[in-house]
Amino acid sequence: MVRIITVLVLLIVNTLHAQTLVDEQRAVKQTIETFFEGFHKGDTTLMKSVMVDKFTTQTAYKNKEGKDVLVTDNSTKLINAIGKRPTEQKWDERLLDFKIQVDGNMANAWTPYEFWFNGNFSHCGVNSFQLFKDNGTWKIIYLIDTRRKKGCQD
Repeated sequence: MVRIITVLVLLIVNTLHAQTLVDEQRAVKQTIETFFEGFHKGDTTLMKSVMVDKFTTQTAYKNKEGKDVLVTDNSTKLINAIGKRPTEQKWDERLLDFKIQVDGNMANAWTPYEFWFNGNFSHCGVNSFQLFKDNGTWKIIYLIDTRRKKGCQD
């Protein structure tokens, strides 16, 4: 009887832990979706609502000569670009998937994407977001992406 109770308790604890992890993954996904909702609308206030004040952004790509390039900026430059984007320009970053890992108050989200400019395919790649849970709210603290024109999904 003690064994049965022990097994049941362990199953309940495991189930609760798994549900908590799923809930956190959903919250991280929602944070990223809010970020891109602001991105698409040009709403920098909405974007900032899911970001820490300032963080490092990076882009990795190969230049025309085939050399690997890493460009480092900060989120202020990204926010300014979104805020100053001409209204006739449509930037459509389509997230293809979410792979989210959570450990306590830290999370990583890997999001392959396609980028469309004014309805035309521009490039593809992957975003890697680092997030921190600040007083119960997930915030983006770092972003790196890759960019390429070849090898994109059909």
